[in-house]
Amino acid sequence: MANYKPVFLTIYAAVVVGVVVSSFYVFSAVYSSSSSSSSSSSSSLWFSPAQNQVSNCSHLTVVNVSLGSASQTQSKSMMPIWEVPPSGSKMPPLKTFKLTKELVQQRVKDNVVVVTFGNYAFMDFILTWVKHLTDLGVDNLLVELNCDAGAMDTKMVEALYWKGVPVFDMGGHMSTIDVGWGSKAFHKMGRQKVILIDAILPMGFEILMCDTDVVWLKNPLPYLARFPEADILTSTDQVVPTVVDDSLDNWQQVGAAYNIGIFHWRPSNSAKQLAREWKELLLADANLWDQNGFNDLVRRQLGPSVDEESGLAYAYDGNLKLGLLPASIFCSGHTYFVQAMYQQLRLEPYAVHTTFQYAGTEGKRHRLREAMVFYDPPDYYDASESYAGGFLTFNPSIPKSLLLDGEHNLESHFDLVNYQIKQIRTALAVTSLLNRTLVMPPLWCRLDRLWFGHPGILPGSMTKQPFICPLDHVFEVKTMLNELPEDEFGPPIRIREYSLFANPSMPKKVKESWLDVNFCQEGSRGCEVSNSTSQAGVLKFPKRSSEETYKTVFSSFKDVKVIQFSSMQDAFTGFADKALTQTNQ
Repeated sequence: MANYKPVFLTIYAAVVVGVVVSSFYVFSAVYSSSSSSSSSSSSSLWFSPAQNQVSNCSHLTVVNVSLGSASQTQSKSMMPIWEVPPSGSKMPPLKTFKLTKELVQQRVKDNVVVVTFGNYAFMDFILTWVKHLTDLGVDNLLVELNCDAGAMDTKMVEALYWKGVPVFDMGGHMSTIDVGWGSKAFHKMGRQKVILIDAILPMGFEILMCDTDVVWLKNPLPYLARFPEADILTSTDQVVPTVVDDSLDNWQQVGAAYNIGIFHWRPSNSAKQLAREWKELLLADANLWDQNGFNDLVRRQLGPSVDEESGLAYAYDGNLKLGLLPASIFCSGHTYFVQAMYQQLRLEPYAVHTTFQYAGTEGKRHRLREAMVFYDPPDYYDASESYAGGFLTFNPSIPKSLLLDGEHNLESHFDLVNYQIKQIRTALAVTSLLNRTLVMPPLWCRLDRLWFGHPGILPGSMTKQPFICPLDHVFEVKTMLNELPEDEFGPPIRIREYSLFANPSMPKKVKESWLDVNFCQEGSRGCEVSNSTSQAGVLKFPKRSSEETYKTVFSSFKDVKVIQFSSMQDAFTGFADKALTQTNQ
């Protein structure tokens, strides 16, 4: 033992020294962590870039990154959404916002990241998308921007960055304008989605990918976790229910296209293989629609069922386990806005995707506004802030016979719609006289509107007749909202959705500044032309009044934010300029 004593002393000394050194590093790490709020290198570049200069993308990979096994909880480096950078900090260079595994890791929760993509034309859609998810407690999200050196692209990155929205650039060099469906830019943007999926799956993360015109109404992650065996869960264009609960749609009964506006990918070998083949297929054919390519591959061999309970089916030559999200709660524009399928089945919807609609992007916005799920700036709800006249609204009058009597056919449908259009035409004329913004009434239809021949409503669907139809079923919303030459079309008449005053974002001060206008028969008692109200907030006004009478009487109510007319039947005799009256017939 005496011979070995020096050895033991050496080992003992080494252990002591090791403990001391380890303690030093531990305390250093603790101290560094405790001071991270003031340290420029410890805050995520997405939200708190305290440093004034970022020279290259390598800075991004060393900031608050904890790599290793796939995260089963929220990343410790995940910063709150909407946490804006501190005052005085500078915008990092665009190359900083480059997709890396480290970047995605910062936003992962339970190994899932929720991703959308878009350009400057969809800024308000992106903000709405982020706001709904964060309100639902989902903050493991990323926004992909297709940016180049253009000023508009820079503006988009900066706008989201300074709002505290996590954003990255795939370097797609996409157009910053609204791309039309089927255009070359549309197809190119679709390819970005596939390239992104193929880039993230090998990182080992699950992806919930969705279009920017999807609005989330309920946290979808617990639902998706119910099907751990699924390689892919996708939405569809199905309009006929195959189930009446919240289980997956019956894959054997879904004949509609699989819609890639909402789909969830797990990083399995079969999913990775599909993503690679899908990308190669699209890059080889510039005219192939990405959704058609996806359907062609997945449906190449469909079935049988994986088991008797899950609702999953084998697809993609039997190599992939596929699940179809129920159309009743992962809604299309038809199952949500027209059928209201989720209401009839008494289910809670998870999302609505503005498909099956008209008037392009303007039509999408208006539908979401009608449903009160689109986020607008405060001045949208207070027209007097932007326009001198405030709002104008009216109570539509529809006879019961036009709504319910007789068959639901083309004749009865057009009789009903035209009866409403005449009232709206008068309201638009009065709105232009008073320089106000017209709040459109709800529109009733007896038949559906689709871009192909159909018998009035889609067979097997849950559409009730009559139903409140979206504005784009009757009016060309895109044309109404576009700026048109005044010398040809006259002064612009601004419109709002029928649900405006029911929206929780409507300020109290607007609803409290309200004037009710009740039409009366000229010459009857109390029906004199006057600019004074007979009781608080109520004005009696003669039917068939002239342009001059309108301008004279309502000049005293310019500061009233809302004027509501009891009707538009026989409300206006016409413009003094007969040529203008003829133009508006």
